Amino acid sequence: MPHISAADEDWNVLLSFLPQEWKTLAQRHGATKGLRQDKSEENYLRVLLMHLGCGLSMRETVVRARQAKLASLSDVALLKRVRKSREWLFQLCHSLFEERKLRPARHGAQPLRLVDSTEIKEPGQTGSLWRIHYSLQWPTWKCDYFKVTPLEGVGTGEHLQQFPLQPGDQLLADQGYSHASGVHYVSRRKAFITVRFKPHTLPVQDKAQKTFPVLKHLKSIRKTGQTAVWKVLVPWQDQKPIAARLCVIRKSRAAIALAHKRLRRRASKTCSQLQPETLIYAEYVMVLTTLPASSYSGEAVLQLYRFRWQIELVFKRFKQIAQLGHLPKHDPESAQAWLYGKLFVALLTEKLIQEARALSPWGYALEAP
Repeated sequence: MPHISAADEDWNVLLSFLPQEWKTLAQRHGATKGLRQDKSEENYLRVLLMHLGCGLSMRETVVRARQAKLASLSDVALLKRVRKSREWLFQLCHSLFEERKLRPARHGAQPLRLVDSTEIKEPGQTGSLWRIHYSLQWPTWKCDYFKVTPLEGVGTGEHLQQFPLQPGDQLLADQGYSHASGVHYVSRRKAFITVRFKPHTLPVQDKAQKTFPVLKHLKSIRKTGQTAVWKVLVPWQDQKPIAARLCVIRKSRAAIALAHKRLRRRASKTCSQLQPETLIYAEYVMVLTTLPASSYSGEAVLQLYRFRWQIELVFKRFKQIAQLGHLPKHDPESAQAWLYGKLFVALLTEKLIQEARALSPWGYALEAP
């Protein structure tokens, strides 16, 4: 009776979750060009996933690949191969994104830019800490910019100034980017920002340039799903205030209870005093935007941010997986390929989980006849 390897069996199942054209994409974008000893796309993808999915260093990856008889190459050769695979890995990510059919309502031809950052720690007791700042475009899902900085030091924080902007850019960002300096930075470059609003880090004013009473206005929104839009100004130092809109929607009772529970648990762990206004703010989703009202209503802005939260679910898994592995820090092409590879592993993991939970007891689709 022939020996059946569990690794081979699992690999065949995994292949069924890949985009149908994955081999064609590898050939079209030159990922397998120059392979001498083994031109198998499957073997090469397995080697890539050992590095990107398992978090192995280049050196450990080539040793294990040689022992498994998948490939015989040096760590330098693997690094060059990863660099060549950048466009292929991007196309695999693009295909998996397309399968998710995420389509927000959007006006105009200008792409949306989803900006975020994540912290990673390389393996080992002396593993370095790094912060990756990255920007994805919709609808192409192209990583149009990334930057790697140390976790600490001047100019390494999570802020919008990390990203180069072009006139007309439309950014979506979470509350970590809720700072007046960032809003002014975006405005000076004639771009637009939609960001989760934090009153403590992003003070706003009314048209008379007096402090805008956010709490007072929130009291008028009492029903679940009720929305409101208020015109505000964003001051910063001696600069002219930026005109913006504060778009607000009240959460459901269940969402409010969950948010309050989370806040109380955090306060208990840190032995801190929970302020009453913090509990009130938690009852709403507040989004500040500089997008023109003529193109985006308040409801459209909230829908945009709701879409950004769907992407955040993908990013969360990406952040978990990105904590594994050795990031190529000095070679931009290799680092970008590494990012695409991590995102591909994250999306593939997401697809595996969804299929296993929803489709059938054995966890994967049957091969089409």
